[in-house]
Amino acid sequence: MTATGCNVNHDDYFYEPAGGHGLPHDPFNAIVGPRPIGWIASRSGAGVLNLAPYSFFNAFNYTPPIIGFSSQGRKDTLRNIEETGEFVWNLATRPLAEAMNVSCAPAPPEVDEFVLAGLTPSPSRIVGVPRVAESPVAFECRVSQLVELKTHAGAGTGNWMVFGEVVGVHIAQHLLRDGIYDTAGAQPILRGGGPADYFEITREQLFQMRRPPYPLEG
Repeated sequence: MTATGCNVNHDDYFYEPAGGHGLPHDPFNAIVGPRPIGWIASRSGAGVLNLAPYSFFNAFNYTPPIIGFSSQGRKDTLRNIEETGEFVWNLATRPLAEAMNVSCAPAPPEVDEFVLAGLTPSPSRIVGVPRVAESPVAFECRVSQLVELKTHAGAGTGNWMVFGEVVGVHIAQHLLRDGIYDTAGAQPILRGGGPADYFEITREQLFQMRRPPYPLEG
């Protein structure tokens, strides 16, 4: 079995990131994308709420479920999580896109982004950080690891990976169709490339492929 419809293009654009990309905008984020959004709620040790989106985010383990996001620098979210050991991930959806965007404004630590974005904090069941009431899905998390990202030479980058074990899951009932979570029905948005690009998942984009057996047939 061979892949079809693939064109081999030897006239590629090459650059070494350490020397700069030489383009109007760094293509790295656009190539690795679109990416799910880590819309992270946290609370400082003093009790101030924070809500911020992170585009370097994903799920990394099934059992126990573990999610993670990268903080580019020591931001309020990272400091809050270091102080409390807890956070909540909220699903960013198309109806909540504008509010999510407001929450990424570079506000000072004393500003509550729930208030800034006009969102409602709803108490969590297990952790002390509230979730976004308007979001249809939320994960309550306890921190499992905080890891500073390093270069291949072992130098610190000043950026941190936050891993959290999901200890509580909230799903709006209307998204459970015959017990199966309706991904497209939730209208999730994803971060694209460029300074302002986002994508929305729709049912029209859905296609299915079953994992093939081995040996391969045909």
